[in-house]
This record gives sequence, structure tokens and C-alpha cells, in this order.
Amino acid sequence: MAPTDPAPRPAHPLGEVALLFLRLGFTAFGGPAAHIALMESEVVRRRRWVTPGRFLDLLGAANLIPGPSSSELALYVGHERAGVRGLLVAGTCFILPATLMTGAIAWLYVRFGALPRMGTALHGIKPVIIAVVLQALRGLGPRAMKTRPLAAIGVLGVLAAALGAEPLAVLVGAGAAAMLARRLADPPAAGDAAPALAPLLLSAAAAAPLTPLGIFLVFVKIGATVFGSGYVLLAFLRADLVDRLHWMTEAQLLDAVAVGQITPGPVFTTATFIGYLLGGVPGAGLATVGIFLPGFVLVAVSRPLLARVRRSPPAGAFLDGVNVGSLALMAWVTWQLGKAAIVDGTTAALALASAVLLLRFEVNATWLILGGGVVGIAAGFLGGTW
Repeated sequence: MAPTDPAPRPAHPLGEVALLFLRLGFTAFGGPAAHIALMESEVVRRRRWVTPGRFLDLLGAANLIPGPSSSELALYVGHERAGVRGLLVAGTCFILPATLMTGAIAWLYVRFGALPRMGTALHGIKPVIIAVVLQALRGLGPRAMKTRPLAAIGVLGVLAAALGAEPLAVLVGAGAAAMLARRLADPPAAGDAAPALAPLLLSAAAAAPLTPLGIFLVFVKIGATVFGSGYVLLAFLRADLVDRLHWMTEAQLLDAVAVGQITPGPVFTTATFIGYLLGGVPGAGLATVGIFLPGFVLVAVSRPLLARVRRSPPAGAFLDGVNVGSLALMAWVTWQLGKAAIVDGTTAALALASAVLLLRFEVNATWLILGGGVVGIAAGFLGGTW
């Protein structure tokens, strides 16, 4: 029988929160959807910390604000169980394991990345990542483009990205277009208010130099503007770090994404890897803090406003548009990264096989990523590139 009331708060809820989210941080493979499913199982069914209805409210709120949705859901759950300290502990414990693992891999990459053995592993992992993103697009697409106007907005979003529009402009434009479409179909009642766009617009930062402060500011901007799945992060990273600032190459970005995929926890810890490449240990720390800090602030600030936001039809329409814009960015960046990842017969075969296994048989993406690395190493060995 489904629980109807949350469990009473114990004498020391903070320890409970820390232990649960530390364990999830070490074991939550599979991306945001898998993380959310694991949290639902633990905090609703097993521990009864929140009711099913309240969990859905918290999940909706995590999707309404920018940042990594599964990490922000962890923050909301931590606050529900242990207040503000629970928010801080849940977020830190969920993020820290992946941060440490990604930092260690970044150190190995910088030290040994030029060696053929590691290069051949990444050669096999990159095409699998393309298939993983395609799976996410297929799963999210029908839910996001649930009306003809939203589907049209998605197509226009892809075209805008292809023409060089900034990711933030695509998201805000898609949200505004969805609000307009809703208003034309159903004029707003008196008292309806449009969601505030100022925080999104003000978060767009000017070009920053490659300094510790510059690294921090760029990742704060990204953390404050990325809506939707963690895979949308790819579009923002590519636009800022590859196209605009030229801090890294397309190949390095793919390597960073691959490392973010093979570690548990939030995909946003890709920032740790990139920060280490750009500025060593200080760069890794600043990039990680920068990309996650907006989520901590937004969860703390938004929690008292959830009821009002959920009652606002314009806010709901804006969120629908932002979600579609996120998918448009994902589609375009997948095309761009696919051209860099699929470069020969081996990578093409890996991408095709991975897509079939993911889309048709729903094989765990983690095993495919590890398998891609093994195939890459084997192909390098057989080809004499070791």
C-alpha cells in the first residue's frame, strides 16, 4: 500500500540525510531519470520521508528552475527532512563522490591522456555517448512537444541553434513563444503574471579571461541558465568554451562528457574535469562550485514560492517552452558532436549498435559506455596503435 503520510522526523535527521545521499552519490549511475527514480524509491516508498504527491511537487519545482534537476531534487528532499542544513548536506553528499572521481580521472587524463591506451578507450566511448543522448531525446521529446505549437517551437529552436543563436536566447525565446501561443489559444485571466525573465537575462556574462575568477564566473553563468536535462549542458559548454572563448577543443569537450558519463552522480560534474584541464586543482574546485552554486541558492529561495508558481498558467507555459528549447539545443549539439565522434567504421558501428541496444532493448547506458571503452582499446590493439 502506498504511504499517505511522511514518517516522523527522527532525533538526528541530518545523519540520515547524509548517509542516504552519500550512498546515492557513489551508486547513482544512469543519468537524471535514473537518479530521480532511485530517490523516489528511497524517500517515498522505503523511508516515507515525503508523500508521493509532495515528491511530485518537489520534482516539478526542480524542473522549473535552472540547474541540474536531479541534484536540485536532492536539495529539496534534504530540506524537507532536515531543514536548511539538510539541504546543504544532501546536495554536498550527492555531488561530492562524483566530483572526487571525476577530479581523479582528470588528473590521469592530463598526466597520461596522450598515451594511445587512454586515447583508444575514449575513441570507443565517444560514439556511445552520442547514442545515450539520442535515447534521452527520444524519451523526453513526446512529453515536451505535446502540442503542435510546442513541436513547431522545437523545430524553430533547432534552426536558431544551427544559425548560431546563443543557447540562453534559444531557451528564453522558446519560453516566450510558448507563452504567446498559450495566450492566443486561451486569453489569461485577470491577475495572471508572466514569469520573471530578468534573472535569466541578467545571468548572461560577458567574455571572461582564462583566470581562476574567469573560470568561476563562466560556470556560475552556465549553472544559472541551463534548464532541463543534464545533456543540455553540452550545448552551453560548447557555445561558451569551444565557440566563444576557445578555451578547449571539440575533442576535449567530448572527452569531458565521456568522463561525466562513466561516473555516478550528476552529469554536471563534467565541470570538475573541464576546470582541472583549464586551471588544475583550483580550476576544478572553482568550476564545480560555480556550476552548482546557483542551484543551492535557487532551491533555498524558490521553496516558499512553489505554490504560487504552480498556480500561474503563464509560468507553466513558459516552462513548457523552455523544455522544448532544451531539447532543440540537445538535438543540435548531438549533431555537432556526432560529427567529431563518428570518424571511422569502428565508431560508426559502435554508435549504431549502442543506439539499437539503448532504444530497442533498454540496456543500461553505463555498461555500454564501459563496453565502448573496451572496444576502443581492443581496436587500438588490433590496429597496432598501442
